[in-house]
Amino acid sequence: MSFKNSTAEKTTITRDTVTFEQETENLYEAIVMMSKRSNQMSVDLKEELTQKLQEFASTTDNLEEIFENREQIEISRFYERLPKPVAMAIEEFLEEKMYFRRTEEAPKTI
Repeated sequence: MSFKNSTAEKTTITRDTVTFEQETENLYEAIVMMSKRSNQMSVDLKEELTQKLQEFASTTDNLEEIFENREQIEISRFYERLPKPVAMAIEEFLEEKMYFRRTEEAPKTI
């Protein structure tokens, strides 16, 4: 999923839990799925941001240079304005863009 093109809400909104149950038939299972997807997105976003900020890393710590780096500030502001990973995961789930499968239970041995 492209984080930059996400249409997820940027603020908190109230959701109807019944809509989460429709696909999985279990509210808690749906929440776990969205949580795991949110964690994946969060890690991806953090890695992407870290890579972009590494370009501006300097070996010397000069306080004046840190405050004057406008490109680094703009990159950070862009990522701060993105919707939160939880909102993006909820959007994926509701639009049925999320793939999930249930593993079969292990056969019981007697």
